[in-house]
Amino acid sequence: MCGIFGIISGSDSGYNAKELKQIFIRLARLSERRGRESSGIAAVIGQKNQIAVFKGALRISKALECSQLNLFLNDYFKSENAPYIIMGHSRLATNGSRLNEGNNQPVVKNGVVAIHNGIIVNAGKLFVKHNKVKREFSIDTEIIPSLIDEFQNTTLELSKAVEKTKKEIEGTASSALLFSAYNAVHLFSNNGSLYYANGDSGILIFASEKYILENALSGVMQSRIKTLNGIKQMPLNEGLWAFPDENGKFCFDGTNGFSMPAVKNKSIVVSSLGGGNGVKKNESLIEIEDFKANAIGCMEKVHLEYNIERIRGLKRCSKCILPETFQFIEFDENGVCNYCRGYVIKNRKKEISRLTELIEPYRRGRGRPDCIIPYSGGRDSSFLLHYAKTELGLNPIAFTYDWGMVTDLARRNIARLCGKLGIENIIVSADIDWKRENIRKNISAWLKKPELGMIPIFMAGDKYFFYYTNKVKNQTGISLNIWGINPLENTDFKTGFAGIKPAFNKARIYSISYANQLKLLSFVAGNYIKNPGYVNQSVLDTLGSYIVRYFYPGRDYYHFYDYFQWNEKLIEDTLINRYDWEKAIDTNSTWRIGDGTAGFYNYLYFTIAGFSENDTFRSNQVREGMITREYALKKAEEENFPRYESIKWYLQIVGLDFEDVIKRINEIKKLY
Repeated sequence: MCGIFGIISGSDSGYNAKELKQIFIRLARLSERRGRESSGIAAVIGQKNQIAVFKGALRISKALECSQLNLFLNDYFKSENAPYIIMGHSRLATNGSRLNEGNNQPVVKNGVVAIHNGIIVNAGKLFVKHNKVKREFSIDTEIIPSLIDEFQNTTLELSKAVEKTKKEIEGTASSALLFSAYNAVHLFSNNGSLYYANGDSGILIFASEKYILENALSGVMQSRIKTLNGIKQMPLNEGLWAFPDENGKFCFDGTNGFSMPAVKNKSIVVSSLGGGNGVKKNESLIEIEDFKANAIGCMEKVHLEYNIERIRGLKRCSKCILPETFQFIEFDENGVCNYCRGYVIKNRKKEISRLTELIEPYRRGRGRPDCIIPYSGGRDSSFLLHYAKTELGLNPIAFTYDWGMVTDLARRNIARLCGKLGIENIIVSADIDWKRENIRKNISAWLKKPELGMIPIFMAGDKYFFYYTNKVKNQTGISLNIWGINPLENTDFKTGFAGIKPAFNKARIYSISYANQLKLLSFVAGNYIKNPGYVNQSVLDTLGSYIVRYFYPGRDYYHFYDYFQWNEKLIEDTLINRYDWEKAIDTNSTWRIGDGTAGFYNYLYFTIAGFSENDTFRSNQVREGMITREYALKKAEEENFPRYESIKWYLQIVGLDFEDVIKRINEIKKLY
């Protein structure tokens, strides 16, 4: 879940040093959108018989401004006829703190310099299985050079050791491996998130996305791009070798039936670019699992309220489970609420053939991508990705917008499905530190003057998913996108607390009339006036999220669950049994487990109002005839139990003190 890029160019390539430098810089800057949390480059310096590695906990654009790296690149791209091997990495941190330099990429181990995009979900198990291998870092990438070295030591030649390693890893892996003993590079991908262009004259240029590669090349040498043999997607699980022949000219080989001449073993010199000064202590990279069953956690948990006895005393609808504290709720003489009376059945048995007909004109054939699927890693979008590939016969690209609240669990599940299905994953990473700081400021302001109608402002930063989905469609030339939004997830109470009455006949669960949009804006503006703490750096981000959510044009898109009957058991069984889909440690529910915000905001709603979105979701299932009211009550009580690990993780990564925040929430006047 990062961006990798690089250039391999022989002395006979015909491209001058200035052009190659421009291409490399453009590759780096364009790759930054895939990860901004750390970066690094590696370059072979032939005349010194050395590999220089620079890396640090700062985004690639900032790294390029460092005088140390800037001077190196100016000197490196000086000779017109020198062979070049240079590659880089722009990281979206998934495991292994960026504050530990060893966890940043390129990863250097056993004479291998590795850059990797994706998540190897079984890295821990492989280190246990191959217990002779010493683990030095926390990052999953480390398993690649570790296994290659072990297999080489058991008399396998390099190419066979690499192939055996690739067969053992699970998840997603798109990598470039530089071997110091051979002056050779191996490129491979198991899900298609790697593109390359090479020419007959001994040059190869690669990047994680076709769009990145196209723009890096066209921006520098439009008149000469025809000398390359087009841009190709790396064939799944095959790979490509680049190595010098006896005359020092580069050969590119997609097979493994060759031997490479060994060279004098190059020394690898690693230099730190610094960075990380703006990173909060212990903020990166904490996983929710890190807070499980420790002494401090047991002490902190006592601050979380679970007022279930008082909440059980609330009057509830006799048909669903919504309580009297629900916004705009009314009960008739039979105790049935207006939400039940106005409900329109949404999850009927439908004909998937209708969706098949609608998407038929978008099919492109010959294995070309023909659909964008916005992919959060949650259960509904995961099942959609599975179904689109295996049942609808589409060739989708999974698109993920990571705004800093996508949990590592969700990222691992994304890797599981994309790896097993061989699906490219395009990632746009926000400025995560900035987004999290926005959340911190808005929560701090909210705690001073709490208004339940203002809670959605904490999640405003994720709405750019809609904007970037359209942008990726334009960049890939793919018109069709299919969303996995579940109509049963309707949560009218969130805008209800802002004074907006429910609309029972709306076309989509997120639809809102223009009149209500104005009313919502008025409510938010009034709170900004009453509470100046909201007037902070997040204002433009929040306003932008509103615009892209309600006004950004959408076309050529469909909602999968408008045509496929949602079935919780079918979805869970498919994901768990076929893809080893991972569940959360702090809830038995499979819903919202990849969303780092859900544990916190549901605690707010349940503690203050006596219900959460778990109650609305289960109520919708009751109305659909999917579950009984008794079962819904039981499940909602279980799911509303405070998720300590998720709440702790959320508050820590945004920089707020758990005890202080929870105590303040508990002091807020209850609605029951």
